Amino acid sequence: MNAKVQTQPRFPNDSQRLFICGRTGSGKTQAGVWHLSGRSYDEMPWLILDFKRDELIAQIPAQEIQLGSRLPSKPGLYVVRPIGAQEDAIEKLLWQIHAKENCGLYVDEGYMLDARSQAFQAIMTQGRSLHIPVIILSQRPVWISRFVVSEADFLQVFRLNDERDYQTLRAFIPYDVSSRLRALPEYHSIYYDMGKDRLNVFTPVPDRDTILGSFRAAIRPKRSFI
Repeated sequence: MNAKVQTQPRFPNDSQRLFICGRTGSGKTQAGVWHLSGRSYDEMPWLILDFKRDELIAQIPAQEIQLGSRLPSKPGLYVVRPIGAQEDAIEKLLWQIHAKENCGLYVDEGYMLDARSQAFQAIMTQGRSLHIPVIILSQRPVWISRFVVSEADFLQVFRLNDERDYQTLRAFIPYDVSSRLRALPEYHSIYYDMGKDRLNVFTPVPDRDTILGSFRAAIRPKRSFI
């Protein structure tokens, strides 16, 4: 099947969900942070769940908050770094986001969320009406809740190691993504607009310094997150 390729791809708005997947070293984390750098954290709070304590995320000018603390009310970037088995506290946090509305959620490793989480399922299925935009990343689509893929408005796919992951994506992307990816150079990706049924090839995103510079330019000096 030939894809409908658009010259200028759409990007998620403040009610839409983006799922990014790819094997380790494929470029997915840098792509995720690049997407985050262009989001409206000057208008609403964006909460980052950083399960793996990623080195690039650590350089984002975000305020760290503790799991279990009050959910931020002011616009800005906030990061939570869960430690160990804290499923109940994470579930409570996700329900707080659901109740608050108008709050972005970035999840660095989606498989760390319980696939049976009712709060996360509610965010993914009701997030559009609640204005809860989501960016979620994972190495293995087969490991995560099916709602992550089924409710995503956009999918960005880097190279994957396991054929089972491609099989998961084939249920939602009506194109041969695996063959297309194998023909692309390193750090390239496939970007699929679910609503428009349009496929784009993305070249590598900007380098880390450029991405971090975008955050610094967007956040005015001495701006308070409290």
